[in-house]
Amino acid sequence: MNMIKISHISKRLGDFTLKDIDLSINEGEYFCILGPTGSGKTILLETIAGIYKPDSGSIMVNQDDMTFRPPRDRNIIMVYQDFVLFPNMDVRKNIEFGLHYNGPGSGREQMSEKVKDTAEMLGIGHLLNRHPSTLSGGEKQRTAIARAIITEPKMLLLDEPLSALDTGTKGRLMQELLRIHRLKRTTTVHVTHSFEEAFTLADRIAIMHEGRIHQTGTPDEVFRKPNSRFVADFVGVENLFHGRSVIRDDISEIEVNGSIMFSSTLRSGDVSVSIRPEDILVTKEHIESSARNSFSGVVTDVTRMRSTVKLVIDAGIPFRVELTTRAFDKMKLNTGMKVYLTFKASATHLI
Repeated sequence: MNMIKISHISKRLGDFTLKDIDLSINEGEYFCILGPTGSGKTILLETIAGIYKPDSGSIMVNQDDMTFRPPRDRNIIMVYQDFVLFPNMDVRKNIEFGLHYNGPGSGREQMSEKVKDTAEMLGIGHLLNRHPSTLSGGEKQRTAIARAIITEPKMLLLDEPLSALDTGTKGRLMQELLRIHRLKRTTTVHVTHSFEEAFTLADRIAIMHEGRIHQTGTPDEVFRKPNSRFVADFVGVENLFHGRSVIRDDISEIEVNGSIMFSSTLRSGDVSVSIRPEDILVTKEHIESSARNSFSGVVTDVTRMRSTVKLVIDAGIPFRVELTTRAFDKMKLNTGMKVYLTFKASATHLI
């Protein structure tokens, strides 16, 4: 069931414009919006929250028209990357603050218990009497999130909530966000430029650029099958080639630099071709396979990572391939060595 339905939303702010945004987010979903700086991610969140009124289009939440409703009447809470805690209040009062205005009605004793339970859920129960100036970045962000979820909002909007944190704190808070979402099932929209956050947290993602949504889908769908050159470049597709495709016998044949590739994506004309490095099989001997794509080439570059090895193999086309360290060591590959590449037509995506 769609909880939020954004239809043809446009908003001009100075030189920037949100352009005809269409987006559906399901109830209970954890949805990430990724894009480069300046793509309009925060403005879109603020429009959903009611901070900006759209110039055109509509925002429906559970079939209730929220397009021009003031923020206080939406029960949608937004958490910014810079925490925005009240410096004159301790952690307890910061968390409690939302209950006075947005939360379900309760007495003082119930309110105190709710604050305690929420703080414990986020691992800050021992910090209730501390002031924000004495907290670490992760503790401040946990406090801000506790203040947001204690009100039991219809929707939680997170604007780069982890970007100001060090790597270790960021990893721990990601796991906390995942755990809390599984417990509360609050519909969450999380803006980020981090692929790690998207893969760890998101049920689905949207890629945004220059005020437009370019693609939505599961993280795996978007990363494996980008629908445009921009999305492919943004998500870091390492094998991205330009070619010309013709359809023969229900399969696409693509000429790239004088070589022919096959794809089960049916498209003709000028195309871009993408293949994930991990979808390419490398062998030292030619093998018989049902896979339509087979090339021989020479290893020209080897880069060891922590648990994988990245190869560049010149087969008339510079293929980038990723192997596990164990597979690489077992084959005893080196630069200058001849190898064979095999990959399926279904792994050859056309844009």
